[in-house]
Amino acid sequence: MPWQGYNRLPGQGGNIPIATKYLFIVSMDVAKEKEALFNEVYDTEHVPLLLKVPGVRAASRMKTEPATVTIGGERKVLDGGGEPRYVAIYEIDSPDVLLSREWAEAAEKGRWPSEVRPFTSNRRHVVRRMI
Repeated sequence: MPWQGYNRLPGQGGNIPIATKYLFIVSMDVAKEKEALFNEVYDTEHVPLLLKVPGVRAASRMKTEPATVTIGGERKVLDGGGEPRYVAIYEIDSPDVLLSREWAEAAEKGRWPSEVRPFTSNRRHVVRRMI
C-alpha cells in the first residue's frame, strides 16, 4: 500500500478529524481513456510524493458519487452539475507550504507532469482556513 504510515489510505474513509488549520483543495476532471492511469499515478506516486513535503500532514481523495436528496419536500439529483469529478484535499500547516521548493519539486516528479496532467481539465485550486 503506497500510503502506509500516513493518516489516509486509498479506499479508507471514516471520521478522521482534520489536524491542521488549512486545506489545499484540488479538483479536476480527466479524459476517460486516461482515468485508470490518473488514479494509479495519483495513488502510487503523486500523493505519496506530496505527503513527504514538510508541512503536508495528510491527503484524502474523493470522486463524485451520484445521489438524490430531499430538500424542502422536493427531490434533487446530485450529479455534480459541472463540478470536477475528482477532488484531493491536502491538510497543510500553512499556505506557505505551497510556495516551498520541496512542494514545487514534488509536484513535478514522476509520471504526473508528462503522462497525466496534460489529460486533466476543469482544474480548480483553493486554500481554505478552518474556522
